[in-house]
Amino acid sequence: VQLQASGGGLVQPGGSLRVSCAASGFTLDDYAIGWFRQAPGKEREWVLCISSSDGSTYYADSVKGRFTISRDNAKNTVYLQMNSLKPEDTALYYCAAGRDPSALRLGVLDYFGHGTQVTVSS
Repeated sequence: VQLQASGGGLVQPGGSLRVSCAASGFTLDDYAIGWFRQAPGKEREWVLCISSSDGSTYYADSVKGRFTISRDNAKNTVYLQMNSLKPEDTALYYCAAGRDPSALRLGVLDYFGHGTQVTVSS
């Protein structure tokens, strides 16, 4: 069982980036999937998630209107599209699977993987 995030990199403020989360060993569609981030010296922050039941999405206020989450069940992959990036978005981003969005927001994670670094800087 593995979750692997990829696609991070360096982007200028105001730019966009899409990162991916690919699952192996289990079916992503059976779980709610969330993205978290952690910046140096800061606690882990829940960013957004998508439910397994009806595809409902939930966003932290800090990213609402700028980030979106989507899933491609055929590829067993979830995507995080980040627009209008700010320097404070700089962090290690990683994905996690949980029972439902509420569990994810509480940090109850069934699976989580290695992250991908996103750096927003000019």
